[in-house]
Amino acid sequence: MTTLSTSEPGTPTDSASIVGTARYLTLHGRLAFVETYGDGHPVLCIHSAGQSGVQWRTVVGELAELGYKAVVVDLPGHGRSEMLDTGPVTELETYSQWCIEIIDRLSLDMPFVVGCSIGGKITLDIASRIPSRLSGVVAMAADAKNDGQNAAGLTRALEDSVSPSRSDRTYYGTIAACGVAVPADRTEIIARMHRREDPLVSNSDLIGWARHDLRSRLTDITCPCRVVVGADDFWMDPESARWTAENIPGGTFTLLDGIGHYPMEEIHNFASLLDGWLRSPDRAPHSPRKA
Repeated sequence: MTTLSTSEPGTPTDSASIVGTARYLTLHGRLAFVETYGDGHPVLCIHSAGQSGVQWRTVVGELAELGYKAVVVDLPGHGRSEMLDTGPVTELETYSQWCIEIIDRLSLDMPFVVGCSIGGKITLDIASRIPSRLSGVVAMAADAKNDGQNAAGLTRALEDSVSPSRSDRTYYGTIAACGVAVPADRTEIIARMHRREDPLVSNSDLIGWARHDLRSRLTDITCPCRVVVGADDFWMDPESARWTAENIPGGTFTLLDGIGHYPMEEIHNFASLLDGWLRSPDRAPHSPRKA
């Protein structure tokens, strides 16, 4: 199990001085928002259900300093990207194909792909579709098939997804989803950021999360792949994530002690840890570099 330092709660340090580039692309008649930081090897960063690229705000600057080009997307209907003309997405394959189009439009050469939660599942899905075009992937808070969520129940929940209490449920649920090693002030920041979600989009994302089954396609993932889960992540069964990694050719599994569902937001200096995983997928260091 990996033990991590969270003593400095996600402080951006010098990352605030890194200037990124924001742009809108038009995909299928709708605007897609993308930010890029740095000029090195591309890393496509995918956020979790209902959220946006802002989840990577404390990571992108250091990734750029480490020699990467961080490419951060807002999935359709999230953040500053327009919703697809078909409405909220309930099939994760739609997001996967959209991300592949982003890779094509930006001419990203052999990118890494990193995602969390639905972003982690989307990462695995992308890797199963275009493995020869990727340098490697890191799928966090994800497995091949999540048996802990019921799609029918989540579909029913769409009827009250915009109730006044939904924002509070997101706030307190996010606090509960963070790991015990995360300082309280950092957890508070994460929870307040998350409550800005569109609940209809979030619930639709979770329906896709519950339905998505990659078990028959794991052997198609032939690029380097690491599956990561926090030991305190109540959304995830660590053994299911471990099984997923074991059934991917050459796949690697990492369990993060004291961390919950959002490693990139919970871990101080997460970019350094990610750098180790990307540089040596099978022999990554087990703690981030100290600032």
